[in-house]
Amino acid sequence: MPELLRMPEIAAAQTSAVLASWPVAVGTTFSAQDVIATVETDKAVVDVEADADGVILRALVAPGTEVPVGTAIALLGRPDERVEDVDAALAQLGVEVAASAPPSAPPAAEPAGDGPVLSLPVSNGSGRTFASPLARRLAGEAGLLVTDLVGTGPGGRIVRRDVEAALARRVATEEAEVHDASPAASPLPASLPAVSVPTPEPAPAPAPAEAPRAPVPAPREPAAYTDEPLSRMRRAVAARLTESVTTAPHFYVRGVARVDELLRVRAELNDGAEVAVSVNDLVVKAVARAHQLVPEMNVVWTGEAIRSFAGVDVAVAVATDSGLVTPVVRGVDGLAVTAVARATRDVAARAREGRLQQPELEGGSITVSNLGMFGVEEFSAIINPPQASILAVGAARQEPVVTDGRLGVATVLRVTLSVDHRPVDGAVAARWMSAFVSLLERPVRILA
Repeated sequence: MPELLRMPEIAAAQTSAVLASWPVAVGTTFSAQDVIATVETDKAVVDVEADADGVILRALVAPGTEVPVGTAIALLGRPDERVEDVDAALAQLGVEVAASAPPSAPPAAEPAGDGPVLSLPVSNGSGRTFASPLARRLAGEAGLLVTDLVGTGPGGRIVRRDVEAALARRVATEEAEVHDASPAASPLPASLPAVSVPTPEPAPAPAPAEAPRAPVPAPREPAAYTDEPLSRMRRAVAARLTESVTTAPHFYVRGVARVDELLRVRAELNDGAEVAVSVNDLVVKAVARAHQLVPEMNVVWTGEAIRSFAGVDVAVAVATDSGLVTPVVRGVDGLAVTAVARATRDVAARAREGRLQQPELEGGSITVSNLGMFGVEEFSAIINPPQASILAVGAARQEPVVTDGRLGVATVLRVTLSVDHRPVDGAVAARWMSAFVSLLERPVRILA
Protein backbone atom coordinates (compact mmCIF):
# COMPACT_ATOMS: atom_id res chain seq x y z
CA MET A 1 0.00 0.00 0.00
CA PRO A 2 1.32 3.52 -0.74
CA GLU A 3 2.65 5.55 2.16
CA LEU A 4 3.27 9.22 2.83
CA LEU A 5 6.65 10.91 3.04
CA ARG A 6 6.39 13.62 5.70
CA MET A 7 8.53 16.65 6.44
CA PRO A 8 11.10 15.40 8.99
CA GLU A 9 12.11 17.16 12.19
CA ILE A 10 15.73 17.95 11.36
CA ALA A 11 16.60 19.75 14.60
CA ALA A 12 15.16 19.79 18.08
CA ALA A 13 12.24 22.22 18.51
CA GLN A 14 12.09 22.79 14.74
CA THR A 15 8.52 23.57 13.68
CA SER A 16 8.88 23.97 9.91
CA ALA A 17 11.29 23.63 7.00
CA VAL A 18 11.48 24.46 3.30
CA LEU A 19 11.27 21.75 0.63
CA ALA A 20 14.35 22.75 -1.40
CA SER A 21 14.22 20.26 -4.30
CA TRP A 22 13.17 16.83 -5.55
CA PRO A 23 16.31 15.01 -6.77
CA VAL A 24 14.15 12.08 -7.95
CA ALA A 25 11.50 12.64 -10.62
CA VAL A 26 7.90 11.59 -10.10
CA GLY A 27 7.43 8.06 -11.44
CA THR A 28 11.15 7.23 -11.17
CA THR A 29 12.19 4.33 -8.94
CA PHE A 30 14.81 4.77 -6.25
CA SER A 31 16.80 2.50 -3.94
CA ALA A 32 17.16 2.46 -0.19
CA GLN A 33 19.45 5.27 1.06
CA ASP A 34 19.03 7.24 -2.16
CA VAL A 35 18.41 10.95 -1.62
CA ILE A 36 14.79 11.54 -2.60
CA ALA A 37 14.26 15.05 -1.18
CA THR A 38 16.34 18.01 -0.08
CA VAL A 39 15.11 20.07 2.87
CA GLU A 40 16.35 23.49 3.98
CA THR A 41 16.39 24.55 7.64
CA ASP A 42 17.50 27.86 9.13
CA LYS A 43 21.19 27.05 8.72
CA ALA A 44 21.58 23.87 6.70
CA VAL A 45 20.43 21.93 3.66
CA VAL A 46 19.63 18.35 4.60
CA ASP A 47 19.27 15.36 2.28
CA VAL A 48 16.35 13.05 3.06
CA GLU A 49 17.25 9.43 2.29
CA ALA A 50 14.83 6.66 1.42
CA ASP A 51 14.29 3.93 4.00
CA ALA A 52 13.56 1.32 1.34
CA ASP A 53 13.30 0.87 -2.43
CA GLY A 54 10.33 2.65 -3.95
CA VAL A 55 8.90 5.15 -6.40
CA ILE A 56 7.50 8.67 -5.98
CA LEU A 57 3.86 8.45 -7.03
CA ARG A 58 3.16 12.13 -6.50
CA ALA A 59 4.99 15.15 -5.11
CA LEU A 60 2.64 17.11 -2.86
CA VAL A 61 4.84 20.15 -2.18
CA ALA A 62 6.59 22.38 -4.71
CA PRO A 63 10.23 23.43 -4.21
CA GLY A 64 10.59 26.62 -2.21
CA THR A 65 7.53 25.87 -0.07
CA GLU A 66 7.81 26.10 3.72
CA VAL A 67 5.67 23.49 5.48
CA PRO A 68 5.24 22.42 9.11
CA VAL A 69 7.09 19.39 10.41
CA GLY A 70 5.02 16.25 9.92
CA THR A 71 3.21 17.57 6.84
CA ALA A 72 2.86 15.07 3.97
CA ILE A 73 5.17 16.12 1.11
CA ALA A 74 4.97 13.10 -1.22
CA LEU A 75 3.18 9.80 -1.83
CA LEU A 76 5.54 6.82 -2.11
CA GLY A 77 4.92 3.31 -3.39
CA ARG A 78 6.85 0.07 -3.85
CA PRO A 79 8.91 -0.20 -7.07
CA ASP A 80 6.49 -2.72 -8.60
CA GLU A 81 3.34 -1.17 -7.16
CA ARG A 82 0.64 0.12 -9.52
CA VAL A 83 -1.81 2.67 -8.21
CA GLU A 84 -4.72 3.31 -10.55
CA ASP A 85 -6.18 6.22 -8.58
CA VAL A 86 -3.57 8.31 -6.77
CA ASP A 87 -6.20 10.79 -5.54
CA ALA A 88 -8.15 7.96 -3.92
CA ALA A 89 -4.99 6.64 -2.28
CA LEU A 90 -4.23 10.09 -0.89
CA ALA A 91 -7.78 10.48 0.39
CA GLN A 92 -7.55 7.09 2.09
CA LEU A 93 -4.41 8.29 3.87
CA GLY A 94 -6.18 11.46 5.00
CA VAL A 95 -4.64 13.89 2.49
CA GLU A 96 -7.11 16.34 0.95
CA VAL A 97 -6.87 16.53 -2.85
CA ALA A 98 -7.23 19.97 -4.50
CA ALA A 99 -10.77 20.42 -5.83
CA SER A 100 -9.57 21.87 -9.12
CA ALA A 101 -7.73 18.73 -10.15
CA PRO A 102 -9.99 16.21 -11.97
CA PRO A 103 -10.07 12.89 -10.09
CA SER A 104 -8.73 10.97 -13.05
CA ALA A 105 -6.16 13.52 -14.20
CA PRO A 106 -2.51 12.74 -13.47
CA PRO A 107 -0.52 15.44 -11.66
CA ALA A 108 1.04 17.96 -13.98
CA ALA A 109 4.79 18.13 -13.54
CA GLU A 110 7.48 20.56 -14.59
CA PRO A 111 11.24 20.59 -14.02
CA ALA A 112 12.52 22.08 -10.80
CA GLY A 113 16.10 21.39 -9.81
CA ASP A 114 16.96 17.86 -10.86
CA GLY A 115 13.48 16.48 -11.34
CA PRO A 116 9.83 17.31 -12.04
CA VAL A 117 7.48 18.16 -9.21
CA LEU A 118 3.79 18.73 -8.78
CA SER A 119 2.57 21.87 -10.50
CA LEU A 120 0.19 23.68 -8.18
CA PRO A 121 -2.72 25.69 -9.63
CA VAL A 122 -3.08 29.41 -8.98
CA SER A 123 -6.77 29.15 -8.15
CA ASN A 124 -9.10 26.37 -7.19
CA GLY A 125 -12.12 28.08 -8.68
CA SER A 126 -13.16 29.63 -5.38
CA GLY A 127 -11.09 32.80 -5.79
CA ARG A 128 -8.29 31.59 -3.49
CA THR A 129 -4.74 32.60 -4.44
CA PHE A 130 -2.03 29.99 -3.87
CA ALA A 131 1.19 31.17 -2.24
CA SER A 132 3.92 29.55 -0.20
CA PRO A 133 3.70 30.11 3.57
CA LEU A 134 6.99 32.04 3.45
CA ALA A 135 5.66 34.32 0.71
CA ARG A 136 2.44 34.92 2.67
CA ARG A 137 4.41 35.84 5.79
CA LEU A 138 6.78 38.19 3.95
CA ALA A 139 3.85 39.84 2.16
CA GLY A 140 2.02 40.36 5.45
CA GLU A 141 5.09 41.92 7.08
CA ALA A 142 5.49 44.28 4.11
CA GLY A 143 1.80 45.24 4.04
CA LEU A 144 1.18 43.58 0.67
CA LEU A 145 -1.85 41.53 -0.36
CA VAL A 146 -1.03 38.21 -2.01
CA THR A 147 -4.12 38.70 -4.19
CA ASP A 148 -2.33 41.69 -5.78
CA LEU A 149 0.82 39.72 -6.61
CA VAL A 150 1.70 37.80 -9.75
CA GLY A 151 3.14 34.35 -9.07
CA THR A 152 6.14 32.98 -10.95
CA GLY A 153 6.38 29.69 -9.07
CA PRO A 154 5.18 26.29 -10.31
CA GLY A 155 1.70 26.68 -11.79
CA GLY A 156 1.70 30.41 -11.00
CA ARG A 157 2.19 29.92 -7.26
CA ILE A 158 3.38 33.05 -5.43
CA VAL A 159 6.84 32.51 -3.96
CA ARG A 160 9.39 34.63 -2.12
CA ARG A 161 10.92 36.24 -5.23
CA ASP A 162 7.47 37.56 -6.21
CA VAL A 163 7.14 39.37 -2.88
CA GLU A 164 10.66 40.78 -3.17
CA ALA A 165 9.92 41.99 -6.73
CA ALA A 166 6.72 43.71 -5.54
CA LEU A 167 8.64 45.40 -2.73
CA ALA A 168 11.27 46.64 -5.18
CA ARG A 169 8.58 48.06 -7.47
CA ARG A 170 6.88 49.81 -4.54
CA VAL A 171 10.14 51.40 -3.37
CA ALA A 172 10.91 52.58 -6.92
CA THR A 173 7.43 54.09 -7.23
CA GLU A 174 7.68 55.90 -3.89
CA GLU A 175 11.08 57.32 -4.81
CA ALA A 176 9.75 58.56 -8.16
CA GLU A 177 6.81 60.25 -6.43
CA VAL A 178 9.14 61.99 -3.97
CA HIS A 179 11.42 63.30 -6.72
CA ASP A 180 8.58 64.37 -9.01
CA ALA A 181 6.61 66.20 -6.31
CA SER A 182 7.17 70.00 -6.10
CA PRO A 183 5.12 72.77 -4.48
CA ALA A 184 2.84 74.57 -6.98
CA ALA A 185 2.68 78.36 -6.84
CA SER A 186 -0.73 79.86 -6.04
CA PRO A 187 -2.16 81.54 -9.17
CA LEU A 188 -2.72 85.30 -9.04
CA PRO A 189 -5.79 86.96 -10.61
CA ALA A 190 -5.31 88.60 -14.02
CA SER A 191 -6.41 92.05 -12.73
CA LEU A 192 -7.04 93.69 -9.39
CA PRO A 193 -9.98 96.00 -8.54
CA ALA A 194 -9.28 99.72 -8.29
CA VAL A 195 -9.01 101.12 -4.77
CA SER A 196 -8.61 104.63 -3.45
CA VAL A 197 -5.24 105.29 -1.84
CA PRO A 198 -5.07 108.07 0.82
CA THR A 199 -2.31 110.65 0.75
CA PRO A 200 0.56 109.18 2.73
CA GLU A 201 1.82 110.88 5.85
CA PRO A 202 5.49 111.71 6.19
CA ALA A 203 7.46 108.53 6.68
CA PRO A 204 9.25 108.08 10.00
CA ALA A 205 12.99 108.10 10.16
CA PRO A 206 14.44 104.86 8.87
CA ALA A 207 15.58 102.32 11.43
CA PRO A 208 19.23 101.33 11.55
CA ALA A 209 20.01 98.77 8.87
CA GLU A 210 20.23 95.18 10.11
CA ALA A 211 23.20 93.04 9.31
CA PRO A 212 22.49 90.67 6.40
CA ARG A 213 21.45 87.19 7.50
CA ALA A 214 23.13 84.06 6.21
CA PRO A 215 20.99 82.24 3.66
CA VAL A 216 19.01 79.33 5.09
CA PRO A 217 19.69 76.11 3.14
CA ALA A 218 16.67 74.43 1.61
CA PRO A 219 15.62 71.26 3.42
CA ARG A 220 17.07 68.13 1.84
CA GLU A 221 15.00 65.12 0.92
CA PRO A 222 15.43 62.01 3.10
CA ALA A 223 17.99 59.52 1.83
CA ALA A 224 16.59 56.78 -0.39
CA TYR A 225 16.51 53.29 1.11
CA THR A 226 15.46 49.74 0.40
CA ASP A 227 14.16 47.07 2.78
CA GLU A 228 15.44 43.51 2.33
CA PRO A 229 13.10 40.89 3.81
CA LEU A 230 14.74 38.83 6.54
CA SER A 231 15.90 35.37 5.51
CA ARG A 232 15.23 32.30 7.64
CA MET A 233 18.89 32.20 8.63
CA ARG A 234 19.01 35.88 9.59
CA ARG A 235 15.90 35.47 11.75
CA ALA A 236 17.39 32.40 13.44
CA VAL A 237 20.73 34.12 14.11
CA ALA A 238 18.97 37.19 15.50
CA ALA A 239 16.76 35.14 17.81
CA ARG A 240 19.64 32.97 19.02
CA LEU A 241 22.01 35.85 19.78
CA THR A 242 19.26 37.89 21.43
CA GLU A 243 18.56 34.91 23.66
CA SER A 244 22.27 34.65 24.46
CA VAL A 245 22.84 38.26 25.51
CA THR A 246 19.60 38.41 27.51
CA THR A 247 19.91 35.07 29.35
CA ALA A 248 23.63 34.30 29.59
CA PRO A 249 25.59 36.65 31.88
CA HIS A 250 28.69 37.43 29.80
CA PHE A 251 32.06 38.41 31.19
CA TYR A 252 35.25 38.95 29.23
CA VAL A 253 38.90 37.94 29.64
CA ARG A 254 41.49 39.45 27.31
CA GLY A 255 44.93 38.12 26.43
CA VAL A 256 47.94 39.23 24.37
CA ALA A 257 50.35 36.69 22.89
CA ARG A 258 53.66 37.13 21.06
CA VAL A 259 53.33 34.83 18.06
CA ASP A 260 56.62 35.13 16.17
CA GLU A 261 57.52 31.55 17.12
CA LEU A 262 54.01 30.40 16.14
CA LEU A 263 54.44 31.95 12.69
CA ARG A 264 57.87 30.33 12.31
CA VAL A 265 56.45 26.90 13.18
CA ARG A 266 53.58 27.46 10.74
CA ALA A 267 56.06 28.26 7.97
CA GLU A 268 57.95 25.02 8.67
CA LEU A 269 54.72 23.00 8.65
CA ASN A 270 53.72 24.45 5.29
CA ASP A 271 57.13 23.97 3.64
CA GLY A 272 56.31 21.40 0.94
CA ALA A 273 53.12 20.26 2.70
CA GLU A 274 50.03 19.11 0.76
CA VAL A 275 47.68 20.87 3.18
CA ALA A 276 48.48 24.45 4.21
CA VAL A 277 48.03 25.17 7.91
CA SER A 278 46.63 28.61 8.77
CA VAL A 279 47.08 30.63 11.94
CA ASN A 280 43.41 29.91 12.68
CA ASP A 281 44.07 26.15 12.49
CA LEU A 282 46.81 26.52 15.10
CA VAL A 283 44.48 28.65 17.25
CA VAL A 284 41.74 25.98 17.07
CA LYS A 285 44.25 23.30 18.06
CA ALA A 286 45.53 25.49 20.92
CA VAL A 287 41.94 26.01 22.14
CA ALA A 288 41.46 22.25 22.35
CA ARG A 289 44.75 21.83 24.19
CA ALA A 290 43.82 24.60 26.66
CA HIS A 291 40.51 22.83 27.30
CA GLN A 292 42.46 19.71 28.18
CA LEU A 293 44.67 21.68 30.59
CA VAL A 294 41.66 23.45 32.16
CA PRO A 295 38.80 20.93 31.80
CA GLU A 296 36.43 23.14 33.83
CA MET A 297 36.09 25.22 30.63
CA ASN A 298 35.00 22.25 28.52
CA VAL A 299 31.36 22.50 29.66
CA VAL A 300 27.92 23.73 28.65
CA TRP A 301 24.97 25.04 30.64
CA THR A 302 21.84 22.90 30.26
CA GLY A 303 19.62 24.82 32.67
CA GLU A 304 19.51 21.84 35.02
CA ALA A 305 23.16 20.82 35.12
CA ILE A 306 26.69 21.73 34.06
CA ARG A 307 27.60 19.17 31.42
CA SER A 308 31.30 18.29 31.11
CA PHE A 309 32.81 16.59 28.05
CA ALA A 310 35.55 13.99 27.80
CA GLY A 311 36.68 15.11 24.33
CA VAL A 312 36.96 18.60 22.83
CA ASP A 313 34.69 19.65 19.96
CA VAL A 314 35.34 23.20 18.68
CA ALA A 315 32.95 25.26 16.55
CA VAL A 316 34.39 27.58 13.91
CA ALA A 317 32.48 30.72 12.86
CA VAL A 318 32.04 30.93 9.07
CA ALA A 319 30.60 33.96 7.27
CA THR A 320 28.33 33.07 4.32
CA ASP A 321 26.18 35.11 1.95
CA SER A 322 23.12 34.12 4.00
CA GLY A 323 24.58 34.80 7.45
CA LEU A 324 26.90 33.42 10.11
CA VAL A 325 27.08 29.66 10.76
CA THR A 326 29.19 27.77 13.29
CA PRO A 327 29.98 24.21 12.13
CA VAL A 328 31.63 21.99 14.72
CA VAL A 329 34.95 20.18 14.24
CA ARG A 330 34.77 16.97 16.28
CA GLY A 331 37.55 15.56 18.46
CA VAL A 332 40.05 18.36 17.88
CA ASP A 333 42.04 17.21 20.90
CA GLY A 334 42.86 13.95 19.08
CA LEU A 335 43.61 15.41 15.63
CA ALA A 336 46.94 16.43 14.16
CA VAL A 337 47.07 20.08 13.15
CA THR A 338 47.03 19.11 9.45
CA ALA A 339 43.85 17.10 10.07
CA VAL A 340 42.35 20.15 11.78
CA ALA A 341 43.24 22.19 8.70
CA ARG A 342 41.48 19.70 6.40
CA ALA A 343 38.41 19.56 8.63
CA THR A 344 38.02 23.33 8.95
CA ARG A 345 38.39 23.85 5.21
CA ASP A 346 35.82 21.16 4.50
CA VAL A 347 33.13 22.52 6.82
CA ALA A 348 33.82 26.13 5.76
CA ALA A 349 33.46 25.27 2.05
CA ARG A 350 30.23 23.34 2.59
CA ALA A 351 28.89 26.10 4.85
CA ARG A 352 29.30 28.65 2.04
CA GLU A 353 27.57 26.24 -0.36
CA GLY A 354 24.73 25.64 2.11
CA ARG A 355 25.50 21.91 2.22
CA LEU A 356 26.06 21.39 5.94
CA GLN A 357 24.09 18.70 7.74
CA GLN A 358 22.17 19.77 10.84
CA PRO A 359 24.24 17.55 13.24
CA GLU A 360 27.36 19.40 12.08
CA LEU A 361 25.91 22.62 13.55
CA GLU A 362 25.22 21.15 16.99
CA GLY A 363 27.51 20.50 19.95
CA GLY A 364 30.85 21.88 21.06
CA SER A 365 31.62 23.87 24.18
CA ILE A 366 33.44 26.81 22.56
CA THR A 367 33.48 28.70 19.24
CA VAL A 368 36.46 30.38 17.56
CA SER A 369 35.57 33.61 15.71
CA ASN A 370 38.49 35.08 13.76
CA LEU A 371 38.31 38.53 12.14
CA GLY A 372 42.07 38.90 11.78
CA MET A 373 41.91 38.48 8.00
CA PHE A 374 39.91 41.73 7.89
CA GLY A 375 42.57 43.64 9.81
CA VAL A 376 40.50 43.83 13.02
CA GLU A 377 42.88 44.14 15.95
CA GLU A 378 40.52 43.25 18.81
CA PHE A 379 36.82 42.60 19.38
CA SER A 380 34.43 40.68 21.61
CA ALA A 381 31.84 38.15 20.44
CA ILE A 382 28.48 36.84 21.67
CA ILE A 383 28.34 33.29 23.01
CA ASN A 384 26.57 30.71 20.88
CA PRO A 385 24.23 28.94 23.36
CA PRO A 386 24.38 26.46 24.99
CA GLN A 387 28.16 26.73 24.69
CA ALA A 388 30.03 28.26 27.62
CA SER A 389 32.41 30.55 25.72
CA ILE A 390 33.54 32.05 22.44
CA LEU A 391 37.06 33.21 21.55
CA ALA A 392 37.39 36.36 19.41
CA VAL A 393 40.71 36.45 17.52
CA GLY A 394 42.19 39.61 16.04
CA ALA A 395 44.97 40.25 13.53
CA ALA A 396 48.63 39.50 14.25
CA ARG A 397 50.55 42.81 14.08
CA GLN A 398 54.08 43.95 14.76
CA GLU A 399 54.20 46.22 17.80
CA PRO A 400 56.81 47.65 20.17
CA VAL A 401 57.28 45.42 23.22
CA VAL A 402 59.52 45.46 26.28
CA THR A 403 61.54 42.34 27.12
CA ASP A 404 63.73 42.33 30.24
CA GLY A 405 63.72 46.12 30.26
CA ARG A 406 64.67 46.42 26.61
CA LEU A 407 62.46 47.86 23.87
CA GLY A 408 61.98 45.70 20.81
CA VAL A 409 59.49 44.68 18.11
CA ALA A 410 57.36 41.52 18.17
CA THR A 411 54.32 40.15 16.36
CA VAL A 412 51.39 40.39 18.75
CA LEU A 413 48.00 38.67 18.67
CA ARG A 414 45.09 39.93 20.80
CA VAL A 415 42.24 37.63 21.82
CA THR A 416 39.08 38.12 23.88
CA LEU A 417 37.28 35.25 25.60
CA SER A 418 33.55 35.80 26.22
CA VAL A 419 32.39 33.50 29.03
CA ASP A 420 29.00 32.46 30.42
CA HIS A 421 29.30 33.14 34.16
CA ARG A 422 26.69 30.49 35.04
CA PRO A 423 28.86 27.39 34.41
CA VAL A 424 32.30 29.07 34.53
CA ASP A 425 33.86 31.26 37.24
CA GLY A 426 36.24 34.12 36.56
CA ALA A 427 39.26 32.35 38.04
CA VAL A 428 38.71 29.36 35.75
CA ALA A 429 38.55 31.59 32.68
CA ALA A 430 41.71 33.41 33.81
CA ARG A 431 43.60 30.11 34.18
CA TRP A 432 42.39 29.05 30.72
CA MET A 433 43.57 32.31 29.14
CA SER A 434 46.96 31.97 30.79
CA ALA A 435 47.30 28.42 29.43
CA PHE A 436 46.12 29.45 25.97
CA VAL A 437 48.55 32.39 25.66
CA SER A 438 51.38 30.16 26.84
CA LEU A 439 50.53 27.62 24.13
CA LEU A 440 50.59 30.28 21.41
CA GLU A 441 53.97 31.56 22.61
CA ARG A 442 55.38 28.00 22.89
CA PRO A 443 53.67 26.33 19.91
CA VAL A 444 55.63 23.07 20.14
CA ARG A 445 53.23 22.19 22.98
CA ILE A 446 50.32 22.56 20.56
CA LEU A 447 51.77 19.90 18.29
CA ALA A 448 52.62 17.47 21.10
